[in-house]
Amino acid sequence: MISVFGQKFSRHAGITQLMDDLNDGLRTPGAIMLGGGNPAQIPEMIDYYQHLCEMLLADGRLVDAICNYDGPRGNDGLREALATMLRVHWGWDISADHIALTNGSQSAFFYLFNLFGGRCEDGRKRKILLPLAPEYIGYADAGIDTDIFIAGKPRIERLPNGLFKYHIDFSTLPLDNDLGAICVSRPTNPTGNVLTNEELRRLDKIARKQQIPLIIDNAYGLPFPGVTFTDATPIWNDNTVLCMSLSKLGLPGLRCGIVVARPEIATAISNMNGIVSLAPGGVGPVLMSEMIQRGDLLRLCDNVIRPFYRERSAQTLGMLRRHLTEEHCLVHKPEGAFFLWLWFPDLPIDNQELYRRLKQRGVLMVPGNYFFPGLQQPWEHTRQCLRMNIVPEPEMIERGLMILAEEVRKSL
Repeated sequence: MISVFGQKFSRHAGITQLMDDLNDGLRTPGAIMLGGGNPAQIPEMIDYYQHLCEMLLADGRLVDAICNYDGPRGNDGLREALATMLRVHWGWDISADHIALTNGSQSAFFYLFNLFGGRCEDGRKRKILLPLAPEYIGYADAGIDTDIFIAGKPRIERLPNGLFKYHIDFSTLPLDNDLGAICVSRPTNPTGNVLTNEELRRLDKIARKQQIPLIIDNAYGLPFPGVTFTDATPIWNDNTVLCMSLSKLGLPGLRCGIVVARPEIATAISNMNGIVSLAPGGVGPVLMSEMIQRGDLLRLCDNVIRPFYRERSAQTLGMLRRHLTEEHCLVHKPEGAFFLWLWFPDLPIDNQELYRRLKQRGVLMVPGNYFFPGLQQPWEHTRQCLRMNIVPEPEMIERGLMILAEEVRKSL
């Protein structure tokens, strides 16, 4: 017999399905990978990383990173370089003591959600507030305790040309004394929604009033990798926990997450690292330290990564409209990240059945119902949406959209 913990974490979950599909699809000839969040292999970035690795291998730093542990807080050189960059470019009052590294941002969120959510010594069960559902699929099963999330149902603004946008409905946010933290992704995975500067300021004000941290998942956002297509300002203060990653720079295999928070939170992350994994990996930090020292990190984000995804997003939306009219499919306004979020309000089948039919034809997308952890009431909208990745080559995307359109028409 296994433990309660074992039962919870050995079961199949939405994030497991997503990653299984990604792995299987990459190894299945002809599969059209419109599902997982694998970043694009942008030729200019691949060339840059090739040359950088060759240089670091030649001078011994790469081998040194492979052959030695870092401390549980993560590579000192990267933490110092990153703190300096954030001070110089944005005036944030931080030092290396405010930064802890993890083995990928998924590990960071597991630590943070269980640091601030779940059962406490006083008997209360702290909740993590997700103020804007839908939210990242990887959060849903990350609590050691069950049901640690509570989510806000969004206000939906209908826009011209078959677009729509989610907004935080501050009038109905479930605020109570049992909140342990607020968490948002910006841009939001899965929708590409970018919370406005005003929405972020209001959340910061609420978090301070509740005396709980505001966690910002910055996997796609500012200051890097900067995959945002709208006006947005990065924020940090001593009540903010900012989480970043090397993955969406095009380096997901390095599994390097970054947490920027006040020193006592960074220390807690460090101690958790030591217990769970001894130390974060060292290869990613060596590469990123060199990128920062050369002044290349922000330059490449601004001049290569953001323009690539902005163009691909617009191109994919144009292809979608060639095959599916707004009468049959609405799209969340693309404001960042690597996805389009599709809404089929009048489809007689739900998103799981549509996902199944697409998968049978070699097209992988992600059913949207996995992206709504913590909603308190059933909502039909959760079963009407799909997330699609815009990363594959345009020819593959178009073939996938043609099949999607065929399956939608068959079901009507």
